[in-house]
Amino acid sequence: MSRPRLLRVLSALLALCPLLCAGCAPRSEPAETTFAAMDTVMTLTVYGGEADALSAARDRVLELEARLSVTDPDSEIAALNRERTAALSPDTAELLSRSLELCARTGGALDVTIYPVVRAWGFTTGDYAVPGGDTLSALLEKVDYTKVRLEGNAASLPAGAELDLGAVAKGYAGDELAALLREKGVESALLELGGNIHTIGSKPDGSDWRVAVRDPADTEGYLGVVSVSNKAVVTSGGYERYFEEDGVRYWHIMDPASGAPARSGLFSVTVAADSGLYADALSTALFVMGREKALDYWRTHRDFEAILVSEDGSVTVTEGLEKSFTLSGARTLSVARP
Repeated sequence: MSRPRLLRVLSALLALCPLLCAGCAPRSEPAETTFAAMDTVMTLTVYGGEADALSAARDRVLELEARLSVTDPDSEIAALNRERTAALSPDTAELLSRSLELCARTGGALDVTIYPVVRAWGFTTGDYAVPGGDTLSALLEKVDYTKVRLEGNAASLPAGAELDLGAVAKGYAGDELAALLREKGVESALLELGGNIHTIGSKPDGSDWRVAVRDPADTEGYLGVVSVSNKAVVTSGGYERYFEEDGVRYWHIMDPASGAPARSGLFSVTVAADSGLYADALSTALFVMGREKALDYWRTHRDFEAILVSEDGSVTVTEGLEKSFTLSGARTLSVARP
């Protein structure tokens, strides 16, 4: 991770700490660890549990990163992209299988084969550029999750296709950490995985965790606070990673249909769900869909809640968050209902 990026992430996490811990009266002192992984800074705070719980959790994240990182030449994903076929570990095979299911479920708004396009825009290298139309057309011919083959642990890709599980890896890691920590006796924990927050149980005093949602128009402030227990809360937005050229902002969330940054009218999407993987995938897919299609998806499935921030500054929350989300500042707030 670049030093400027690391400093920005650290600053954001430090800014969130007072909110996340406000009103907390723990029965015991928390244990905490902070480390860099998956291109972000992670902070795990746990109450109770076995003495080795945090070290085991950190090791688990680093194990997953080594298998899933698209930019690590020694990872399983990099090997699959390079060799076209690979025998995957159970972790990687499970995540790929579930990711392909989510690609289908979202109608391709999430597509894990978008990597060649993302790389052409420079978001994996830092060499930002706006690709020409011919270049994008050629790359888009290689983007199609339906052509990925997975039989058991054996995966294969057609010529020119490349996988990137970055849109779901942190969510999967959050689910894995939550399961591991519960096995080690942890009943209350806050897992901060960059833009992904995963809560285990409630605060030690029995109240909900209060998670700040970043304001996409003012990244030094926050949009509001959502109160949750035993949920993952994941935000994706156009403010996270972007570059500007000739006065136009280009962000890293790509529309698989156009091969360009998604301009759906949304500026950020926050998803609260039982599964970190699901929340991670949906925060990207709903951003690509845009407000109306995202709400249609919610009305159809009703297994998550969302906060949608439009580029015009208006905010929409789904009905399940009506009482648990508190908006900060003067904004237009609407509540979506079935």
